[in-house]
Amino acid sequence: MADKTPIRMLHDRILVEMDRETGERRSSGGIVIPATAAMGARRLTWSRVVAVGPNTRSVESGDRVLFDADDKAEVEVNGEVYVVMRERDLHAVASDRLGDSPTGLYL
Repeated sequence: MADKTPIRMLHDRILVEMDRETGERRSSGGIVIPATAAMGARRLTWSRVVAVGPNTRSVESGDRVLFDADDKAEVEVNGEVYVVMRERDLHAVASDRLGDSPTGLYL
């Protein structure tokens, strides 16, 4: 029996979907680098927000967020893998609604 119970995020928690291709990436020359390849520096990850708690200030569902993939708590819901985190653990938010951002950055 599949559990179809609705989920509501609490406080400042955010639920993001993990990209299916998170581990594998390509170099600028087109070489495929597997997820098992070690990197010298920590690598941050972009993901799409699926749900937000009522106390989040800067993030809405549908935004893309940048976070440290090493500091994540994964959860499986109906066969899909998601990450739960606090809003303060995000490094950046990318959204069309931020078009008038004072930083002038475009991603």
